[in-house]
Amino acid sequence: MDDQAAQQRFNQLPVGAIGNFQEFRSLFFHQFASNRKLRKTELSLFAVRQKEKELLKEYLQRFNNAALKVPSATQEVKASAISQGLLDRDFFKFLVKKPVSKFDALLACVAKYNMEDAQAAKKKSRGEKRKGNEGGGPLQETSN
Repeated sequence: MDDQAAQQRFNQLPVGAIGNFQEFRSLFFHQFASNRKLRKTELSLFAVRQKEKELLKEYLQRFNNAALKVPSATQEVKASAISQGLLDRDFFKFLVKKPVSKFDALLACVAKYNMEDAQAAKKKSRGEKRKGNEGGGPLQETSN
């Protein structure tokens, strides 16, 4: 809190408005408590949700910025929060089939997904569609 703001607020009070220290303390607290920044908690990460037209990469950047403000968040909490914030799209569907419990593992999946998605888009734009793989999409399991 700024000393000048406190002094200005005090000077604006009418004479006799404060009868004792308890009243002063109460008025002071109510005026300035709402201006205090609250510490972010792990639960605040669950409020970060992917927006309708937001790319996966953009959502991940926004989530990471929010996670930096919550140093106590564990790998598991971050993985759970980011998964729950995803829109019902391809990557979300992949995570439903193959859940990831650690944030680092989820980031690796995102990187692989983005790379394979970019390759698939490149092939599609060239018109190089493989037979029998229509709608296969990225991150499909292959049998050896």
